[in-house]
Amino acid sequence: MPVPPAPVELSDLAALKALGHPRRQRMLQHLTVHGPATSATLARALGLNTGSTSYHLRELARYGFVEETTAATGHGRQRWWRAVPGDLRFPPRSRQSAELRHVMDELNHHAYAADLELFEQVQLDTDEGDPWADAFPDSRGTIRLTLPELREFFEEYIALLNRYKRPEADTPPDARTVLTRLLAFPAPADDTTRTDNRKETRPS
Repeated sequence: MPVPPAPVELSDLAALKALGHPRRQRMLQHLTVHGPATSATLARALGLNTGSTSYHLRELARYGFVEETTAATGHGRQRWWRAVPGDLRFPPRSRQSAELRHVMDELNHHAYAADLELFEQVQLDTDEGDPWADAFPDSRGTIRLTLPELREFFEEYIALLNRYKRPEADTPPDARTVLTRLLAFPAPADDTTRTDNRKETRPS
């Protein structure tokens, strides 16, 4: 089993601004889901021009979010790019400046919207006879935790993801890339209603 990457906190304002650009987020999402691509491939897939995708790829590479790769087979002088894997963390809100908080809010807004759009589109595009048509498990629940327990809960979730990560050579041919998202937040402070350990789960 490969050693999981060490967490890296990203607090550089310029890097976060570069990452938060909506087109760059779409490009990163495409590279994450579909694997390495050229600027021309990204342009066709996202309805952009190659000059735009080339520029955004260079900006993402400047801050270490993408890198050139020889894993894909190119032709001629084509440059292939891949999303850089890792455990990227953001500084907690209490340590964010007003400007950094604004950038993070914009980044999260676009990221959540893109995730929801992709989730809905994949459901619509999946045929009923496709065995992956039922591969949309989700869970909504509530648990009562202290702040240290919530941090521990999050680290256990990351550890669970890492348990299932493996090299491409060890991945079965019928496996597909599965996107996972975790969103946890405290209930409003004035909410006196207790919902102890309630959960709503829809398995695959």
